[in-house]
Amino acid sequence: MDDVERLMAAFCAPADSSSIQRKLNLLLELDRYDDPRMVPFLIDGLTDPEEAVEVRMACARQLRTGRLTEAERPGVAAAMVEVLSDAAPNELRLEAVLALGELTDVPSVPTALGTVALRVTEPVDLRYTAFTSLERAGPMPLTVQLFRQLMADEILGLSARSVLRLWRVI
Repeated sequence: MDDVERLMAAFCAPADSSSIQRKLNLLLELDRYDDPRMVPFLIDGLTDPEEAVEVRMACARQLRTGRLTEAERPGVAAAMVEVLSDAAPNELRLEAVLALGELTDVPSVPTALGTVALRVTEPVDLRYTAFTSLERAGPMPLTVQLFRQLMADEILGLSARSVLRLWRVI
């Protein structure tokens, strides 16, 4: 058993009263390794609704900080979109939206970000973060369409207009 296997096994071991902090510490240790098993492991932690929110957020942050191969990007994006669409706490959804800003080249991501930005029932900080993550995709037909829709939004409308001007599409 190598170090990565040992740390992953410790992470999955039965919980005790200090399990959240223990898992967070194990995730920090695991982050030191550049190992192909890490991304699937982190995706599992992120998407596990039984896992503590703090642990899921730590998984999202580690996935967001890079070292993704081109082949891993669609799977990570799908996991982040899944977190957005489930009943996850808003702070976890915010981490997912931030991570999606790094993955706007994955076809499903702009639509997911646009859905959050347009949904007026979402918290403003989540909507605005989705807006700024979507902006990173640049002026492609879908993002231009989404920003045009957002121009009518009471909160994000002026910002959407500014982005469209910057992109020179209005």
